[in-house]
Amino acid sequence: MSATPADAAPSSGTPSDLAWRVIGLLSLYRLLVPLVLLAMQAFAGPAWGLVTARSSLFVGACLAYFTAAVLLIIARRLRWSSLRIVALVNASVDAVAIGLITYASGGVGSGLPILLVLPTLALTVLASRRDALLIAAVAALAVLVQQGFANFVAEAPATDYTTAGFFGVVLFLVALLTWPIANRLRESEALVRRRELDLADLAQLSQYIVQHLRESILVVDAHDRIRLINESAAQILGDRAAYPDALVGEASPRLLYLLESWRNAESTGASPPAVDQSFTSADGSRVVRANFAPLGTADPAPVLIFLEDTSLMDERVQQSKLAALGRLSASIAHEIRNPVGAMSHAAQLLAESPSLGDEDRRLTQIMRANADRVSGIIDNVQRLARREQARIERLSLPAWAEEFHEEFCETMQWPRERLALSGAVADLEVRADPNQLRQIVWNLCENAIKYGVGEDTAQLVEIRYGRMNASSRPFLEVCDRGSGVAPEQVERIFEPFFSGGRGTGLGLFLARELAQSNGGTLLYEPRQGGGSLFRLVFADPRRWER
Repeated sequence: MSATPADAAPSSGTPSDLAWRVIGLLSLYRLLVPLVLLAMQAFAGPAWGLVTARSSLFVGACLAYFTAAVLLIIARRLRWSSLRIVALVNASVDAVAIGLITYASGGVGSGLPILLVLPTLALTVLASRRDALLIAAVAALAVLVQQGFANFVAEAPATDYTTAGFFGVVLFLVALLTWPIANRLRESEALVRRRELDLADLAQLSQYIVQHLRESILVVDAHDRIRLINESAAQILGDRAAYPDALVGEASPRLLYLLESWRNAESTGASPPAVDQSFTSADGSRVVRANFAPLGTADPAPVLIFLEDTSLMDERVQQSKLAALGRLSASIAHEIRNPVGAMSHAAQLLAESPSLGDEDRRLTQIMRANADRVSGIIDNVQRLARREQARIERLSLPAWAEEFHEEFCETMQWPRERLALSGAVADLEVRADPNQLRQIVWNLCENAIKYGVGEDTAQLVEIRYGRMNASSRPFLEVCDRGSGVAPEQVERIFEPFFSGGRGTGLGLFLARELAQSNGGTLLYEPRQGGGSLFRLVFADPRRWER
């Protein structure tokens, strides 16, 4: 008769977790049985009803059983190819050892064959139906064989044969009655293992989805520790500080402040506080907005945090505005270029006049320089509207800043001491379009003079450059000590045509667009102590093409 799948399953594969647990308990049983028997023989003797007819053989058999138990425990480290082999080897060891111990104790009259019941029951859990009967047969045969030897050496009572047969029947009944239960256990274990595999697959799938989401997410527990974070969120908060089990406050103090503000509002049922929900990423190149959502109904509950890169959202919104700006610039570029060209040509003719003094000649040079600058601005706007790539060059930022400082002060008639230039790195190199970089910084300096310094002759504008501490990305900052930007206008200052009542509203928009076309980012943040700080973060030098 062919075996059913249930019959074949236990004996076909390598030992499962259930099998190793049963074998482990059986190994403990093997270690205890000989020790207890030796202790009874040494200290209790007949008082416990244990009379050993052959003491030397009894002690030797107990020691051999103990040694075999130790060897089987060591053999667990081997790569067993079949659970059937494991079960039959263990059954053979138990049958031989307990048969010898029973024989040394005078036969079945000692009652020691009962020790075979537990091994037979345990090994039946591991075996198929046929092997379960085989294990019971081996144990029963061991009882009968030892009884035959006991009768051969010394005449045994006739009742001992009946007792030996009774033990054999008991062992077969144990095997037959245990196998259906064992089969249920094996089916339950197989079901649990399938569920575990399904859960593991789902966990891996969830982890893969989370890690490859474009959205940046992290989960924070009630103790402000990060429990889950995907790669994009780790890049925003900093790979070194943002990892599972790290404190949110160590990765981003600003994010922890926003989280606590949100929790307080949730606990009181009040509206979230009117605070800016954005903060700067660890590398200083992005402005990020945080959104919070509770996970579960626990109090306090873990919090799911979404980190949105506002620059990406702003870029999508501004594409339509940029297209409109491109159409506008294309329609008026020709009209602007003609008068600018005429002004430049007139300044050139005026400079050729022999009666012109040195001071007037310098003014004509300024006129021509600014006419060229206007033409360059028109070119940049048209190129930006057509989404042309910037003409990237390698520039020494300190040398470029010195040249810009000299040109700006001379052109704008601004005292050099009121445009402070400082930098901590002497050999800082960046990749940018020099004309577009000039337009960006010129715009920022003009805004600082107009709206930051104003008529206060004691104020100055600062230009600073260096490397970001977190990412080593080069940066250039333009700072002032003016009134700064109103908090409600911070998120709109880079929108086209938004001026807050001052200017045309195109300067900062074009500056940010030019920065992005050069692989950089233009950020604003309130300056500590008052004023404004505009930071231009250049492209990561580690990602430059060699």
